[in-house]
Amino acid sequence: MSGAGRATAANVLEDLGFFVIDNLPPALIGKVAELARGGSSPQRYGFGVDVRTGSFVEDLDEALAELRALGARTRVLFLEAADDALVRRFDASRRPHPLADAERLLEGIQKERALLGELKGRADVVIDTSMLNVHELRDRLVSIFASETTTTTLQIDIVSFGFKYGLPLDVDLVFDCRFLPNPHWVDDLRPLDGRNRAVREYVLAQDEAKAFLDQLRQLFELTLPAYEREGKAYLSIAIGCTGGRHRSVTIAEQLGATIGDLGYHPHIRHRDVDRD
Repeated sequence: MSGAGRATAANVLEDLGFFVIDNLPPALIGKVAELARGGSSPQRYGFGVDVRTGSFVEDLDEALAELRALGARTRVLFLEAADDALVRRFDASRRPHPLADAERLLEGIQKERALLGELKGRADVVIDTSMLNVHELRDRLVSIFASETTTTTLQIDIVSFGFKYGLPLDVDLVFDCRFLPNPHWVDDLRPLDGRNRAVREYVLAQDEAKAFLDQLRQLFELTLPAYEREGKAYLSIAIGCTGGRHRSVTIAEQLGATIGDLGYHPHIRHRDVDRD
């Protein structure tokens, strides 16, 4: 989405060693790939594309199909943001939206969202930047792309969150652990978080927590290899509780260890652990 952070993403990829070309018409992507196959050109490219180019979606689909036919390892990163966040950013920058007159900014944003809906659904990674500052977006991108290798190992991101602060919009799977007893109502545990040993022991002592983690292990033993066979490169998993401070943090940490036992290397973050 225009205004969702494409320029920031391009700078981060460049810092990570990608040869970045911004505002490249999708129809030219295949030509660049042909040059890269010569051997003397850079081997990792980042292309920044948006709806300003003519038949954007059709041309991009053709370019991606061409890259994959050439055997290039190709990943699509889609940057998303809520309408109100995009409106604020365009108002602050005073730059025009590519699909809107100055007086009809929201209409242009909604038109772009409809145009890109199918592409978003096929993207390998979706990041919602609505509540991210530049540094937080950089950290997310580095965690995803700095560890990229030439293998097809599935990269997994686990995030804990609080439902009262809203669902994360850029995840593939969401699990709710509000059925577990809440340490918030235990005076000694309330000021702590789910990384603390006392909180962890309290949560994991519940029979339901043990059963829940056992079921998650069985689920991911089945699905992670299947995702890899289907060519999925990234998987984002969200674990939620009421405030995102106790139960979800503990379960996210335990799930990370479980997935690690299955041979993967998940990245774990706690979105709301430091909120009041």
